[in-house]
Amino acid sequence: MLKDFVKQDYQTGDELKNRIKEERAHLAALQMKIKEAGLPVMVIFEGWNAAGKGALIGKVIRNIDPRFFKVATMDRQPSEEEKRYPFLYRYIKEIPEAGKFRFYDTCWMNEIVNDIIDGKLNEEEYQKKVHSINVIERQLVDNGYLVLKFFCHISQKEQKKRLENLESSKDTKWRVDKEDLKQNKNYEACLDVFERYLDDTNESRTPWYIIDATDKKIAELEVLQFLNQGIDIALTNQKMNVPILQNTFPMEKITKLSEISLKDKTLTDEEYDKELDRLQKELRDLGNKVYRKKIPVIIAYEGWDAAGKGGNIKRITEALDPRDYVVEPIASPEPHEKARHYLWRFWTRLPKTGHITIFDRTWYGRVMVERLEGFCSENDWRRAYNEINEFEKELVDFGAVIVKFWVQIDKDTQLERFTDRQNTPEKQWKITDEDWRNRDKWDLYETAIDEMIAKTSTTFAPWYVLESVDKKYARIKALKIVIEQIKKRL
Repeated sequence: MLKDFVKQDYQTGDELKNRIKEERAHLAALQMKIKEAGLPVMVIFEGWNAAGKGALIGKVIRNIDPRFFKVATMDRQPSEEEKRYPFLYRYIKEIPEAGKFRFYDTCWMNEIVNDIIDGKLNEEEYQKKVHSINVIERQLVDNGYLVLKFFCHISQKEQKKRLENLESSKDTKWRVDKEDLKQNKNYEACLDVFERYLDDTNESRTPWYIIDATDKKIAELEVLQFLNQGIDIALTNQKMNVPILQNTFPMEKITKLSEISLKDKTLTDEEYDKELDRLQKELRDLGNKVYRKKIPVIIAYEGWDAAGKGGNIKRITEALDPRDYVVEPIASPEPHEKARHYLWRFWTRLPKTGHITIFDRTWYGRVMVERLEGFCSENDWRRAYNEINEFEKELVDFGAVIVKFWVQIDKDTQLERFTDRQNTPEKQWKITDEDWRNRDKWDLYETAIDEMIAKTSTTFAPWYVLESVDKKYARIKALKIVIEQIKKRL
């Protein structure tokens, strides 16, 4: 890609100035269309050190209302704190809201190629990270993002000249460090690494645009042309359905909810108290080991309203050091969350290594409530099964333990608990009109849940059903499963 790069032949002088002026005006006009259409735009600049990435960003953003963009500088290596999260975590935190731009002065490419050049990344890790990048870039585009990737290319001779010019002035000398000089000295070796990465991540939905950065005006024109063209096409194609990818993950055998027996799934108070004490002590010890060995744990709860999720969660948290866990109650997305990829609000709530996050409702809302209440399109929720599996695989590959619970009761038990809540003053806060409306759609929800479990119960993150007509039975079962899964990981 870089080795075969052929410079474009542009006229200079007034003709070049006029073309840049036209493209600037076009971009200025497009920003309101982006806002009205709710199109989030990610513009990633990569390239050689001293190629002028920062200056290019500065020229482009002059044509955009400052309220509609932010610039993220990601050229540093991850901090020790950031290394305690999945590789993509710090980048996904920075994705833009709908209707806004986010410009990246380097992004995930920079971290990977630097690690390869420094010998910190082996072949298996490289392949894994490249796969993660291709997956997240595809997911972003499928969920309505425009992702544009520019590589600013200059020759070894040009890079050396620019570095020498910077070093010649005391005001700019500080901008040249040993990494810049090392890159220029090892230009051919770096070129091979760049070339491979660009080839491995040059996907049809997110292609690379190689920018001739030797001449700054030509570079600006090329970026503006590709940016405007990309926005025009994205606005035209915004309402088009995205292909539904076939699941390629190994799945667990599942049972429909209606076929799960709830009979005889009970415990006496004596059995419950004895088991609860024993299992909580065991989980407390495992929690300390998880912290010491820096293993992240994710426990995800879904279930029928009034099934007993809250009490179940409480019996797990009672056993844990309060400094090492957090419970995330998931409600309807806030405006800033709704304006981003639907998984963004879960990416940003992930536990760091050694910590435990318990989700009271999860990303599966996409294929349940959002599906049934029409909060997303059919294409969106059908596509989500595979996207969720990819998300969970990313977390498991990072080293996380994922335990997913569906808390199961029957309609009669739910009615009994709803009625009790409604008639008991201190419990009335637990029952809402929405709970009754959801109950009316029980059969529709059951169909959606069966499909959800069938399509997302992977071998690496299977679903566990907690029979909760007797809440005590469900609590003990949950504790046993969490303990078993942590032990397996240890």
